[in-house]
Amino acid sequence: MDLNKISSPSFLKNLNKKELEQLAKDIRAFLIEKCSVTGGHIGPNLGVVELTIMLHKMFDSPQDKFLWDVGHQAYVHKILTGRASQFDTLRQFKGLCGFPKLVESEHDEWETGHSSTSLSAAMGMAAARDIKNEKNFVVPIIGDGALTGGMALEALNHIGHAKTNMIVILNDNEMSIAPNVGALHNVLGRMRTAKEYSKAKEELESLINKIPVLGGKLASTAERLKDSLKYLVVSGVFFEELGFKYLGPIDGHDFEALETTLSYAKKVKGPVLLHVITKKGKGYKPAEDDTIGNWHGTGPYKMETGAFVKSETRGPAWSSLIAETVRKISHEDERIVTITPAMPVGSKLQGIQQDFPKRFFDVGIAEQHAATMAAGLATQKMKPFLAIYSTFLQRAYDQVLHDIARPNLNVFIGIDRAGLVGADGETHQGVFDIAFLRHMPNMTIMMPKDENEGQHMVKTAIDYDGGPIALRYPRGNGLGVPMDDEPMSLPIGSWEVLREGKDAAILTFGTTIPMAMEAANILAQQGIEVEVVNARFIKPMDEDMLHRILTNRMPVLTIEEAVLQGGFGSGVLEFAHDHSYLNAIIDRMGIPDQFIEHGNVDQLLAEIHMTAEDTVARMHVLLQQKQQVGLNK
Repeated sequence: MDLNKISSPSFLKNLNKKELEQLAKDIRAFLIEKCSVTGGHIGPNLGVVELTIMLHKMFDSPQDKFLWDVGHQAYVHKILTGRASQFDTLRQFKGLCGFPKLVESEHDEWETGHSSTSLSAAMGMAAARDIKNEKNFVVPIIGDGALTGGMALEALNHIGHAKTNMIVILNDNEMSIAPNVGALHNVLGRMRTAKEYSKAKEELESLINKIPVLGGKLASTAERLKDSLKYLVVSGVFFEELGFKYLGPIDGHDFEALETTLSYAKKVKGPVLLHVITKKGKGYKPAEDDTIGNWHGTGPYKMETGAFVKSETRGPAWSSLIAETVRKISHEDERIVTITPAMPVGSKLQGIQQDFPKRFFDVGIAEQHAATMAAGLATQKMKPFLAIYSTFLQRAYDQVLHDIARPNLNVFIGIDRAGLVGADGETHQGVFDIAFLRHMPNMTIMMPKDENEGQHMVKTAIDYDGGPIALRYPRGNGLGVPMDDEPMSLPIGSWEVLREGKDAAILTFGTTIPMAMEAANILAQQGIEVEVVNARFIKPMDEDMLHRILTNRMPVLTIEEAVLQGGFGSGVLEFAHDHSYLNAIIDRMGIPDQFIEHGNVDQLLAEIHMTAEDTVARMHVLLQQKQQVGLNK
């Protein structure tokens, strides 16, 4: 079938089983080919092909609402809703988004890139439907990994209590990004093996209904007997006690089983949970055989062999460098405990996990719990290393503020993927953490210029006993600089001058330092000498250096790959104001007041005017302002 000709999912209504099976094969072949070029979340999407087809066959989108939790498994949904022709641009600059996107299609009802949000949103949509007396189905599709998120459990509790009409699809593939962990995951595992439960329960219910009621006593006894069977077999008990009608588990790749069960679910009043077992990566052996999460989301790969196409790199991956440094120091320091919210693979923590199984905790998709657990460890004189993506740290804001910063606990927060991340787009850009951490009392924030300084900052964070300390490090690889033999602590709040200059100063840190140095070289060729400062401590700042620069009336340009509002540049402005540098000439370059979409990082920076050429132009404006101030005196 030519998938490019699909304009809406209505054609599915007339397909028979054989045609559906062929469509599933065509979609898998299409995804494997397209993602081999663009990269993407190939594993999750190969696992939901039949499920997505049957959802669109059995329901009427967009009247019926589909909410894809996390959203990285919505590629099949995009194909069936008329976007196959755009897959050559998947996750590319100005191209098709890798997640559901409201502006892309009327069939995308919910935008998300973070897990565990679908059930709460579905409750809102269902409540609106009922208030307006409308008749449509609300169908959130949530993975077993996302179900461990506290927000999902809060929503389950509310939906079950309110007896809201809703069909929740639990897509159980035993993995999220990495293998799932936790007691709830183990419950689901037992449920997968309890296949006789539904049959036994139905037979018992039929038997009970045939027993004459004698004063209600026998009925209540029979009801307790039925409940005993439920607890004995386990399957579905958790959800039924929450008020859901539990159906399953069923094979998520069996069209007939899906059709039969979905047909029944549509007739049930109140909330239904359909437990569907799927195989992540189904139909592509390299992805099927993946047991650690390498095929959850990939870059380009060779379709025939599954070998990943590696881009040219000079230095080690930042995640690996930070994790490896922590691992080495952990052999010497028994206080160190590593915690991650379901990202042992993404943050390259497998070496720590292997060497220190008793001092390593993967808590699942539970960022709030991870942060407060780290706080609890710190109260007992341990040194927790909380490895967490910038975009996911947002979900633990209150825990960092209330449980870590307020009591001034010694927690080392490793902020992975800090800055622009590229293809995952606006839900994953790590550009907000400076702004939401900088205003917290007791917080120290730093970011290295290269991987050698990165290892020194790990040592700095572990040795630091003055409260919480956050180390930001970007996605991708280091610069390939020589590495010192041993990491050493840096003085807190110390900056360094990378290039001397008398005419103006650029204050920047991390990934934007090479751009600043390039701009300074261009300006030098024009006879302008600009000082470039590695402002590696974002908080506290190097006040002695700031006093020197501002006292010398040097125009200042701050550059940060982070939001301007409340960011590092704002801190420099605050310093100038608080110390009465009323004539200071300061400009700020950074992420404007907008969400940055997906694309190559260089393309994104160019679009928001953060290049060496833009830096040169901004510096010329600053120098003109200085000249005008001098003429007006």
